[in-house]
Amino acid sequence: MVDEAFITHYITSTFAGVETAVNLGYTFFFYRDDHQHGFATIASNGNPHEVISRLDRPGVYRLNLGVSRATFEALFGVGKADTGGYDYTALDVLMPHPDYAAAHCVCVLSPSQATFERLHPLLAEAYDLAKARYQWRQV
Repeated sequence: MVDEAFITHYITSTFAGVETAVNLGYTFFFYRDDHQHGFATIASNGNPHEVISRLDRPGVYRLNLGVSRATFEALFGVGKADTGGYDYTALDVLMPHPDYAAAHCVCVLSPSQATFERLHPLLAEAYDLAKARYQWRQV
C-alpha cells in the first residue's frame, strides 16, 4: 500500500541528501539544508488551506511535486493550466496543483501503487531541480 510513510521512505532512501521537516500537517522534502524550497510535500491535514482537496477524509493525503516548465507543459499544455477544470477531491489522478500550478507544481491525492511508480521520474526530476538550485546558490 502506498501511504505517507511509504512515500517518505521511498524519497529519503532513494535520493541522497534529503532532509525533511514536518509542520502543520505537511511533510516537506528538501535537498540538504535548503529549507526554503521543498521539491516535494505531502499534505495530510484538513486545515482551512486544504478545503479544495478535502484532506479531512480518512486516509486521504496529497503528494505535491515541483517539476520543470517543459514537463508541466507536456502534461497539461502550454501556458497557464486551467485549474478550474479539475476535481481536486479525486483520488489517484495527476493534476496541476490547485494553488501552485503557475510554479509548475503537480499533485495527486492518495496515489495507487501503479500511479506512484509512474511518478518516480517526476520525483527524480523534482529532486534534480532542487539539487541544481542548491548547487547554483553555492557558487
